[in-house]
Amino acid sequence: MRMIDTNIFNTDSTMIMAKECGAKKYFCVSTDKAANPVNMMGASKRIMEFYLNRRSVEMPVSTARFANVAFSDGSLLYGFNRRLDKGQPLSAPNDVRRYFVTPKEAGELCLMSCLLGENRDLFFPKLDHDLNLVTFSSIAEKYLMNLGYEPVQCATEDEARARVGELKAHHKYPVYFFKSDTTGEKDFEEFFTENETVVMDKFDSLGVIKNELIYDEQLLQHFTLTIENMKKKGEWSRGELIDLFNEMIPNFNHKETGKFLDSRM
Repeated sequence: MRMIDTNIFNTDSTMIMAKECGAKKYFCVSTDKAANPVNMMGASKRIMEFYLNRRSVEMPVSTARFANVAFSDGSLLYGFNRRLDKGQPLSAPNDVRRYFVTPKEAGELCLMSCLLGENRDLFFPKLDHDLNLVTFSSIAEKYLMNLGYEPVQCATEDEARARVGELKAHHKYPVYFFKSDTTGEKDFEEFFTENETVVMDKFDSLGVIKNELIYDEQLLQHFTLTIENMKKKGEWSRGELIDLFNEMIPNFNHKETGKFLDSRM
């Protein structure tokens, strides 16, 4: 519920406040996970985009979908740093691929959308599928090599934990890679869908999604009232929230396995 408040209702409220305070335009960060979402976070950002589209008749708005920001709090490399500090092996899926951008690139993307984006424009980095889409496991290996360690693959996480001291003494480091079976993880990320109008020739390194003024007022009201009623009752289930998200996004392909990637990394 906190994620819904943060990503959807708080965003809607701040856009209202921005208009009341005389702001000329509103900018908001979305995510690549909002394109064909398969997890609750990505779906909540997609629903946020619906709410922003509705408010765009009152004040111009532009957004940005970008990839994982390297070393940002909660990111993959941030987690690797914490594991190294604690003397723990690096653990990552070997079949999940992601785009990564630097903090500088993320800031520039937001600035470009804020300054140059037209109403309802959605900016995204123009990254190459073959060059920029990398597996978590390959990132772990390159990260360790950059720090002067030779990665050593272990058959189990228990083996990897047991060998940290032994391997570290020889400038090596244990890693455990596994096939992903966690909730809401795509094999790869994407920035736009086949149903969105995309302009790829306006900027050298950025693409732009040109969103039309399309939203379902009745559906948005239904979502708002349903969440309000859940809060009044003081109880709700994850299944109820997933069902509601499915009503909002017909192609939402959330798969609940009861396992989550953060807990495994």
